Amino acid sequence: MTPLKVAFAGTPTFAARALDAIIAAGYAVPLVLTQPDRPAGRGMKPALSEVKQRAQAHGLAIDQPERLRTAEQHARLLACRPDVLVVAAYGLILPPEVLTLPRLGCLNIHASCLPRWRGAAPIHRAIEAGDPETGITIMQMDAGLDTGPMLLIRTLPIAATDTTASLHDKLAQLGAEAIVDILARLQQGAPPPATPQSVDGVTYAHKIARHEARLDWRRSAIELERAVRAFNPFPVAFGQLRGTVIKLWSAQANPGEPNLAGTDTSNDEPGTVLACHAKGIDVACGAGVLRIGELQRPGSRRLPTGEFLRGFAIHPGERFELADA
Repeated sequence: MTPLKVAFAGTPTFAARALDAIIAAGYAVPLVLTQPDRPAGRGMKPALSEVKQRAQAHGLAIDQPERLRTAEQHARLLACRPDVLVVAAYGLILPPEVLTLPRLGCLNIHASCLPRWRGAAPIHRAIEAGDPETGITIMQMDAGLDTGPMLLIRTLPIAATDTTASLHDKLAQLGAEAIVDILARLQQGAPPPATPQSVDGVTYAHKIARHEARLDWRRSAIELERAVRAFNPFPVAFGQLRGTVIKLWSAQANPGEPNLAGTDTSNDEPGTVLACHAKGIDVACGAGVLRIGELQRPGSRRLPTGEFLRGFAIHPGERFELADA
């Protein structure tokens, strides 16, 4: 049986995991599409995407068009005549002529259980919302935003300690396994039936904006803990104290033991520091207490509370600034 010709379009690590799995499964990959090299780092030198690095390591043909709008921009994809195009976190919109170019269509690896969390940031939004589980959907792409019929859904529980970083890695692995499963079924001529997405339960995972990472201490401790986990590793939750921006890398809502101040916090203004100790910094919230466990100030590295406090003293009674103060 002749292996499927699987063209691939993706850019970050999430996509690179899937490309590795497709190659390891023995499929011919005639072309890899990825975003153009972008300036990055202090030197602003062009940085290669994770997918480009993987493709180069395997000696695959690479194309990096700025857009896919014109015949010239998708000429190389047309020329390689793929059976199917697999898309994962590519970052460019595929026009109708590209969607219909492969004989088996275009398959997308999406990091949620559709129709929940269509859009750009499904992992962040699932943690932020307190969802108990998420997953991977393999869908047949159409002209809409993550609206195509679904071929496969695999679910995964969201652990109470999951950050976007840890959940991303779990879903990247699950997505790689799922797409290889679907390709095997296509290879055998027995693809699963395509199921239209429900019109109920549709939510959109809008792109993360940096300003969202500033914690609003008037929210509940539970909501703020989710935000800290959701914005790790990007854009990283932060508060502002004495005019200094302090990044918050880990936090726990309403720790089981009382804060060491030993006081009733119900009348404390949100953002008030209640106690500072080796286990964390306890901060009053709109409801409950948030214990901050790992922090970072400008020009320094992220540190556990004890080490952080030796270089930047914080005292009970101080107050993190409110966003609109």
